[in-house]
Amino acid sequence: MTSSLSALKRSNNLDTLMGELSKVAEPQKQSNSYQDDRFWKPELDKSGNGYAVFRFLPAVQDEDLPWARLWSHAFQGPGGWLIENSLTTINKKCPISESNSLLWNSGVEADKEIARKRKRKLSYYANILIVSDPKHPENEGQVKLYKFGKKIFDKITEAMKPEFEDETPINPFDFWEGANFKLKIRKVDGYWNYDKSEFDSKTAIAPNDEAIEEIWNRQYPLKPFLADENFKSYDELKAKLDKVLSGVRNTGTAEDVAIPPVAPKVAPVVAETVSSPTPTPVTTADDDSDETLSYFSKLAEEDE
Repeated sequence: MTSSLSALKRSNNLDTLMGELSKVAEPQKQSNSYQDDRFWKPELDKSGNGYAVFRFLPAVQDEDLPWARLWSHAFQGPGGWLIENSLTTINKKCPISESNSLLWNSGVEADKEIARKRKRKLSYYANILIVSDPKHPENEGQVKLYKFGKKIFDKITEAMKPEFEDETPINPFDFWEGANFKLKIRKVDGYWNYDKSEFDSKTAIAPNDEAIEEIWNRQYPLKPFLADENFKSYDELKAKLDKVLSGVRNTGTAEDVAIPPVAPKVAPVVAETVSSPTPTPVTTADDDSDETLSYFSKLAEEDE
């Protein structure tokens, strides 16, 4: 066992990860992710249910976190589709979010409805070891990247910060003290529902440290998801937004755009507010978002 894996074994950095939970408010460009063989996606059976067991894996060597969190936008306007990563992921001003804030703060319900439809989409990326995949047993034993949304991340948070005193916190990403995750998907009102998903009891991921290190060496780095090349500049996004909304490109730059201050208690709602037309159920970042964005991406490419 290498010294770096020995350090990882001693750390069991649950406290560090719990500190990061407070920062969770995220992706590699969406356009090609559906073709990436590194990724694993669950499939539903004929009854409309999905089941798989996998293990979330710790951060790779020289990285701090076992997940990457990214925000993106996906919507259609008169000028075509806009499928882009949000600069808010890397703590920069984003013209799309600014436009949504203006709409939301206008006080006009019709504007708010537009802002809901253009809201940011939240995605997480993590390494997993597939333990059981009934639809594709050939995946079992493989290390894959898994893209998921807020509902699955909430399950991780609940495991690390249990609600009740008789529940013991676990670090789901730990090789030795972590637990397998049982992914259970149902179709509820036409949307994928993850409520029945749960972590199993604590167990080591492999019988010895040599086998664990072999798994660790097969993981993929996550920092590239946050690399600058995955994000357009403010001016590029502004030009794309103008084209999508009007069908005409605007030649203005970031310096030309004056955005009025946003009320601090209202602005965060834009990121998390979801569309809820009646009788369509409220959608969330988890509602089949991977498949939906992949489909949108194909349409966006056709619009280019």
